[in-house]
Amino acid sequence: MISYKQLSLADIFQNCQEKFDEDKYSFLSLLEQNINLDELIPVSFRHHFYASTGRHRKYHLESFIWALFIQRIFSIPTDSLLILFLKYSRELRDFCGFTKVPDASKFTRFKQNFLLDLQSMFDNLVDVTEPICQEINANLASMTIFDTSGIEAYVTENNPKFANRIISQLKAYAKSRGYNNSYDPYKAAYKNMPSHAAANPAIKQLYINGHFCYVFKFGMITNGLGIVRDITFYNKDFFNSHPDIIIEKKSDSPDEDKSLSDSKALIPVLTDFFKKHPLISPKIFLGDSAFDTIEIYKSLFTDKSLGFHKVYIPLNKRSNLKYEDYTLNDNGIPCCPHDPSLPMKPEGNTSHLRCGIKTFKFVCPKMRWQRCDDGKYRRVTHCENPCTSSSCGKMVYVYPEKNYRTYPGVLRGTPEWEETYKIRGVVEKSIKHFKDSYCIAGRKTQNEKTLHADLLISGITQLMTVVLADKIHQHQFIRSLKPLIA
Repeated sequence: MISYKQLSLADIFQNCQEKFDEDKYSFLSLLEQNINLDELIPVSFRHHFYASTGRHRKYHLESFIWALFIQRIFSIPTDSLLILFLKYSRELRDFCGFTKVPDASKFTRFKQNFLLDLQSMFDNLVDVTEPICQEINANLASMTIFDTSGIEAYVTENNPKFANRIISQLKAYAKSRGYNNSYDPYKAAYKNMPSHAAANPAIKQLYINGHFCYVFKFGMITNGLGIVRDITFYNKDFFNSHPDIIIEKKSDSPDEDKSLSDSKALIPVLTDFFKKHPLISPKIFLGDSAFDTIEIYKSLFTDKSLGFHKVYIPLNKRSNLKYEDYTLNDNGIPCCPHDPSLPMKPEGNTSHLRCGIKTFKFVCPKMRWQRCDDGKYRRVTHCENPCTSSSCGKMVYVYPEKNYRTYPGVLRGTPEWEETYKIRGVVEKSIKHFKDSYCIAGRKTQNEKTLHADLLISGITQLMTVVLADKIHQHQFIRSLKPLIA
């Protein structure tokens, strides 16, 4: 039998301390030589921090920024453990600029009092890192990838016993009433569970990865390189700015409610993002099937602040594709009028006629290019029951602007679609990196401002990582510096 040992705080500290002792000198030198915080901290942040309060500030702004950056780079899970590192490592104190180590309350107040300034610093770093991303790979940098997630709060409702007790009670009730197998206790539990935590109405119920939890929800935008571009915290201020977003339970299905909420928030999030960063030009959008609605496609292509060229969203099977009088397959390809099982052959994306309107062209599935008597190659259909008198068979031109859902600038099922959509996974990897490596998950607090600040600091950390990787000309480290200190 394999024996397991529960790690204590002392064990975690010892392991981290050994790791830090091995790498601190070279790594800290690397940071000192290549990152100038004066260039990255907005002037407004500095003015706010050093504004007269009647008392002299014992700690410098740069000291807090460096300490919180180091905390995430070395995956130090709590502020208390960070303070231990600072107390027992003179080199780390000197690097951060601390003559005396702040207590935990100082770090908490820093996060809460300067939340808007941390947002400003994050937004500034997005603009600073955009040219770097474009230089690395312009195509991937032009992609806008969006996903949502949540940070579980430290509340009673997140104890597994809370949901299990309700589910057990409903199972017993169903058994006593003789309900058949169609009765779903999990859906019933969802209906009976509160929509928010009792401790804080901002902590909303969510259904993530097969379990109920109470979270502070956020949306994240990355580019195709996996570099964070925007973090939107779904708090009271956000919903007050966008009152049309539905956030409460509306059905018996947690998945349907999540999809509805995500789809309602997408366009406001994207609009806010591009207003803040006018130099970032959207070209390609990637998202999951929650965004598969006609209204979203129309906004993505036609809104003045958006204007995407291609949209990669998988179809939600709740509704079929339609286009005028043609029968379409699951990928939006018109089918033979006499045999709906035969999709027509796509001949690329072109501008039809002299008007220059973007079109997709499809030809008869039984058409072949054939060399004629004059030596030229022409289209010739080999259909036994032709639907047209033309020797080349049926040709269909479709206009994406008439139906963006069916034709979102690219054909579904093609190699281009399949290869490009695989890139969407980078946003999920970034979210996981924030939660695991930057230790956002599992914070024992229910304070909204603290968690919001932790999320922004994680974003700042990743973007400073991009700056450092560019300065040392090693772009393979733009998403994580761990290989440098491994």
